[in-house]
Amino acid sequence: MSSVLYDNPGPAAKRRNLIWSIVFFILLALGLWWVWRVMDDNEQLEWAKWRPFLAGSEAWTTYLLPGLVNTLKAAALAMVIALPLGALFGIGRLSDHLWVRIPAGAVVEFFRAIPVLILMLFANVFYDKFTDISSETRPLYAVVTGLVLYNASVLAEVVRAGILSLPKGQTEAAKAIGLRKGQTMRTILLPQAVTAMLPAIVSQLVVIVKDTALGGVMIGFAELLNSRKTAAAFYASVIPSFVAVAVVFIVLNFALTSLASWLEKRLRQAKKSTGAVVGVDAVGELATPGAQEHPDFPKGDQPPDKPV
Repeated sequence: MSSVLYDNPGPAAKRRNLIWSIVFFILLALGLWWVWRVMDDNEQLEWAKWRPFLAGSEAWTTYLLPGLVNTLKAAALAMVIALPLGALFGIGRLSDHLWVRIPAGAVVEFFRAIPVLILMLFANVFYDKFTDISSETRPLYAVVTGLVLYNASVLAEVVRAGILSLPKGQTEAAKAIGLRKGQTMRTILLPQAVTAMLPAIVSQLVVIVKDTALGGVMIGFAELLNSRKTAAAFYASVIPSFVAVAVVFIVLNFALTSLASWLEKRLRQAKKSTGAVVGVDAVGELATPGAQEHPDFPKGDQPPDKPV
């Protein structure tokens, strides 16, 4: 049976697909075997190297869990600040006033064009030279500042694109009933655009979680990846420590995307369920001839339900 997008493969195409599938799995098995042999030759599969991260708790409580706390702290602060700031600049870029639209666009384009690592380094030097922030907390401030400046600019473009993707009839209908532009944006456009923007927003939030590792590499922020380096040096377990940190990041990002998918599903269901629901009895009354009398005719002398 053929689909609208493609035709079902014939006998020759099925054989060709089967051959390519077998070749792929053979190459994959060979690649995994090669990785296994290399790790075994370098003594990376010994239980003594994996035990601190699989069977022991000291490596987690001393190194990885404190680093995970710092990662979550920096990511949460950056999300809480970047989301409203990005929405503000995204709406500002849609303003009818030039004195709002041009500065908002300049700020967004400027910080969106600079790598987030450079923003972190600049913020770290700025806080060191011009503020009284202690050296212990300065890396956290620098990481959060860099993440906020960059991701707020990206989120501003997401918000602007989400609002512009709505039909123009929504804005025109709001103007027709006398709503001001602020009321239209707050009560009509933004609620509808949230569902369309949610996948892109979640993708950017995942980027925020992963980019916290840049602060650990360059400015000494004690996040998860930087704590892994200390644990790997103490236990002489480089590959196991990388695997443990990778699994933690995968779990974090999977939980974030799962929460966003659940929220998006709830929002779509809420939109479908809005509106007045007419009961069976009410439908029967409305469908009964003569149930509603015409106000211009006396009782008992109503016009016919259907034209003759």
